[in-house]
Formats: sequence, structure tokens, C-alpha cells
Amino acid sequence: MLSHPMPEFGSFSLLLALALAVYSLCAGAYALWRPSLATGDQLSSRLGETARRAGMGTFLVVTCAATALVWAAFTNDFSVSYILAHTNRDLNPAYKFSALWSGQEGSLLLWAWLLSAYGFVLRVRHRVDVRLSAFASTILAGIQVFFLLLLNFAAPPFAIQPGPLALDGRGLNPLLQYPEMVIHPPMLYLGYVGFSVPFAFALGALMMRYPGEKWIHITRRWTMVTWLFLTCGIFLGAHWAYSVLGWGGYWGWDPVENASLMPWLTGTAFLHSVMMQEKRGMMKNWNVWLIFSTFMLTILGTLLTRSGLVSSVHAFAQSSIGNWFYGFILVVLAVCLFTFFRNRDHLVSENRLESLVSRESSFLFNNLVLLVACFTVLWGTLFPVLSEYVKGERATVSAPFYNRVNIPIGLFLLFLTGLGPLLAWRSTSIRAIKRNFVLPGIAMATTLVALIIAGIRPWNDGDDMHATIFSLMTFTLGVGVITAISSEFLRGVNVVHTQTGQNLLLSAVTLTRRNTRRYGGYLVHFGIVVLFIGIAGGAFNQSKEMEMGFGDTMLIGPYRIVCQSFTQDSNPNYDTEFAILDAYKGKRLITQLHPEKRVYFASTDHAQPATMVSNYSTLQNDLYVVYEGKNPDTDKPIIKVFINPLIAWIWIGVVIVVAGTFLALVPAIQPGANRNRTTPESEATKTPEVLHA
Repeated sequence: MLSHPMPEFGSFSLLLALALAVYSLCAGAYALWRPSLATGDQLSSRLGETARRAGMGTFLVVTCAATALVWAAFTNDFSVSYILAHTNRDLNPAYKFSALWSGQEGSLLLWAWLLSAYGFVLRVRHRVDVRLSAFASTILAGIQVFFLLLLNFAAPPFAIQPGPLALDGRGLNPLLQYPEMVIHPPMLYLGYVGFSVPFAFALGALMMRYPGEKWIHITRRWTMVTWLFLTCGIFLGAHWAYSVLGWGGYWGWDPVENASLMPWLTGTAFLHSVMMQEKRGMMKNWNVWLIFSTFMLTILGTLLTRSGLVSSVHAFAQSSIGNWFYGFILVVLAVCLFTFFRNRDHLVSENRLESLVSRESSFLFNNLVLLVACFTVLWGTLFPVLSEYVKGERATVSAPFYNRVNIPIGLFLLFLTGLGPLLAWRSTSIRAIKRNFVLPGIAMATTLVALIIAGIRPWNDGDDMHATIFSLMTFTLGVGVITAISSEFLRGVNVVHTQTGQNLLLSAVTLTRRNTRRYGGYLVHFGIVVLFIGIAGGAFNQSKEMEMGFGDTMLIGPYRIVCQSFTQDSNPNYDTEFAILDAYKGKRLITQLHPEKRVYFASTDHAQPATMVSNYSTLQNDLYVVYEGKNPDTDKPIIKVFINPLIAWIWIGVVIVVAGTFLALVPAIQPGANRNRTTPESEATKTPEVLHA
């Protein structure tokens, strides 16, 4: 009888998965490149089909391996080194499940499992285009082979702990014992891994010199869903950092945060620019390299998290596994370069840019700005590593660098968010410019004057001048973008109302259903504006720190904080110290806050502290309270309080972005046959649009 049945089963599953993936790669490649394939050779067809089925089998076998690891966590099988290092007996069951991605080996297993799941769906739906799907399936098998090689030889998740069996595990990292960490990493990985599919289709289409733009239509929903997952993952991580790390912020330009942002930027650029290829046959070279770069940036992000290359609260321990990723990135880059130069004559643009005042130019500028932002983040992330390599001393790139560069970029992107939908294809007439831009211009001018009168005056703010300028410009541009989007939508509603005689509400529904991609994109734009407004509130943050004994009072902004008591408690998995604070606004008690400091422990490890923030959130501001510990001399708790204006609008903006993306994914209905009137607005409702994000 096996001494460790589940670990042995998991290890065997990973070996079998590797064998299936290698077969899917080799048999698929051989079937595709046989000279007789074009003549309908039966051997090639049979090989291709077995390769497809082997790829589908990989998903089932990797699922068995992932299940074995989760089973080991729930059954406290501390014979497995990974389970010993990342769980303990008293760990909450939800966090035992999340142990699957809390360490290096488990997170790589999650990567491989999600990739096999995406591949399974692709292979089930292969009839959308059998030959193109075969190319994409073979490329995905190659990626799968790399991760299964890692899991079998470099980072095996089922390694057995030598020596006597431990009675308890070392416990999960306290920073990960928070509800959002049960869903944030899988969501982020769904985004990371999902970009493998459009990458595989794009590379396969280029290899086979695929005619037309069908590969874009096939991958559109893949790309949009993947982009949505990555967006949710990024902002769930931001909310986790805001709620757990206790520093009063949500984005610190940490290298691993940057690693998730970079493929989001290039993926957003890709979603915009494929519109140019669909509509006008332009930017084909650009689109291919955007999706190639997006995939390689997801691999780079995975590398940064695992290699010890950068220092981060999000990163795993330093590991030699980075050498595997360096090699894989070089192989992917070499394959992309070879395929591109061999087939670049297939990517000749069918049209040229005819006017700078056109929708094409707005997409082009949007792409350029997004790529500049991506390069800035990449440079700032890797500069410490490069400086250490060149000078032997690691430089520091802090948040002010990123803010100085990216604030102007963000404002320009916000401007383009409102500009693009108002411009026509090819060229926009002076008459259309006047008609479309007068109302947003008036709204922006009115907002700017009102804000200055209300007291937002950068020239009076000294060191905070740049932050105040950003806020002033964001509020002004935000109102302009909302006005532009709303007025364009209302013009379309009026056209439908005139044509159909429906009331305005039904006309709005009809217009939206006729082009869900366009108006889903508008909703995403609206969400981005709301998100920017939330970010702009950071210029008016306040904070205060003091010792607070029983009955002590802190005054900050419009709030009065009174300490009612402070005490400690013990739980099976941690000890805690916390304060009970009453918060007043004027004379009215608005809430009671309970900030705490937890000390997690396990029988075989040292104590690990963690901060649990108490936050009272309104649409106007967040009252954010941190328990920083006790002063050993006075035995009083040290309380730090932040007032963070407009933070809630960041999370509201993300919800709107999610809703807009879902709307853009809904198939549009075709207008009735009697619809024959043509106007700029009605024509726009017939024009397919990609998601604007």
C-alpha cells in the first residue's frame, strides 16, 4: 500500500498531464505541417483529432492534480511540504482552499489548471474554424508543456517533507487571511492566463497567413472576458491593499502591482486598435505585436512574482525558477519574431490615415499613450534591477516618479475617452465638430469656474499644487467626457424615437440593443471617468496619529473620535488587540469603529502580525482607522486616522466598467428592414464597435 496515496496520485497526474501535453504539441504540429495536409490526408486528420483530444484530456488530469492538493490541505496532510508550509489545523476552511495559490508551487498549478481549462473550451468549440483552432490548440499545448515541466521538475507541489510527520503546519501568511484573497488571485490569474488564447489565435493566424479578420471576430469575446477578469483582479487587489495593509492607500506602484497593470494597458490598447483592423483594414502589424506583447508581459509578471528579481509584499520567496521563465520568454520572443518576419507581407494595411481629426487618429493616439504608460511602468519596475547589474547598487524608484509621468498620461487618456466617440471615420467636418463639442466645452468651462470659486485653487496649495492641478483637471475633463458621451447617446435616442415613435425610454433600450458593443463601451468609458474622479479625491486626504486612552478624543476634519475602550482577545488561529472608538460628526454619533492588530500563530512557526483596518465609507469620504499597536511606556494604543475623500467612487467606477463590459458582450439585435433613414447618428448604431475601455 502507498504511504502517501494522495501526493502520489497528484504527482502521477502531473506526469500524465505532461505526457498528454507533449503529445498534443508534437502530434498537432506534425499534423499541421505535413505537406499532404491540404489534400485531405487521413493520417493528418486522425493525428490532429488525437492531438485535440489529448489536449482536452490534459484538463481532466490537471484537475485531478489540483483536487489532490486541495484534498491534502483539507485533510491536514503535513507530509506534503507545500501543505506544511501554507496551512495549519485551525485555519479557516476558505483559506485552506486558497492555499492552492498561496505559495509558488500551488500558484503554478493554478496557472496550469486554468490554462488547461481555457484550452478545453477552445478545443470543444474548434468547429468555429477547424484549422485555425488547430493552430491555436497546438500553441496552447506548447505553453502548457512549459508549465507542466516546471511543476514536474522545478517546483513540484507534492514534494514529501523529510523527517517525522509534523503535528501542525506553519500557517497561511496573515496578509492572505482576508476574504478578498480567496477570489483576487484566481481572478488575476484568469486574466493573465486568458490572454494566452488570443495570443495563440493571433500567432496561429499569422503562421497560416489567415485571410481576412475572422481570427479577430473569433477571439473578441475571449479578449474582452480576459480583460474583464484582469480588471477585476487588479481592483480586488487594490481593495485588499486598502483594507489590510493599513497605510491608507490602495495603489503604491509596487513592482508586482505594476506587473499586473502592464498587460492591462497593452490589452486595453489591443481592444481599441483591433477596431481599426475590423473597420478599415489598418494597424495589422500593430495589433499582432500588441497581443504578442500582452502575452509576454503576463509571463514577465509571473516571473517578477516568483524569481526574487524585485522586492514586494506580493512576491514569493527568491527562487532559481526565474531561469526557466527567462528561457521561456526568449523562446516565445524568437518564435514571434521569426513568424512575423516570415509573414509580414501578409500584414499590409489596406488604408491609410486620412485626417488627424478622425476616429482613426483618436484610436492611434490612444494606443500611443497607453504604450507610453506601459513603457514608463516597465522602466520604473526594472530600473532597480538594471542599476544593480550595471553599477552594483540597487536604485529606488518610488511613487513620485510614476505619478509625475503617469498623471499627464492619465489626463490625456481621459480626454481621449470623451473625444473618440464624437469623431467620424476618415474625417470629421467642421460642422460636426461644432455640433458635437460646443456642449461639452460649455460644461467643462462652467465646471472649472465653479471649482475655482469653491476653493480648489492650485496656486494656493504649495507642495500639493500638482495633486490639486490633477484633481481640478480630472473633475473638469470628467464632466466634459460625461457630457460628450451623454449627448451623443441622446442624439441617437432621438433618431430612434423619430423613426419608431417609441417613448424615449424604449428608444434608449432599442438603440442600445442594436449596438451593444458601442454603448457597452460608452458605459465602460463612463465607469472610467467615475474611477478617475475617485482617484482625484486623493489630493484632499487628511491624516492624524495619537495615543488614545479611555475617554481620549481626536479631532480630524468634521469628525470627533472618542476612545471607549481597548482590550485583547484570543482565537484558535490568532490573538488580537483592538480598540473600540465612537465616531461623531458634529454632535451625532455616526458609527463605532473597531481597528485591531492580530498576531497569527501556528505551533511550528513564530508569531506573525497583521493589521485589520476599520473603515466607515460614504460617497463623500472614508473614515479609515488603523490600530498601530501599544506604546510600551504608557500602555496606550496608538491610533492613526485617515480621511480619504471620494474613495467609494473608485469601487463604483469599477462596478460600472464591469456592467459595461457585460453589456458589450451581449449579442446585438439587427434593426428592422423598414429602417432606411441614414444620419450620422443612425449610421453609428449600425457600425460595429469594439469595447472602449
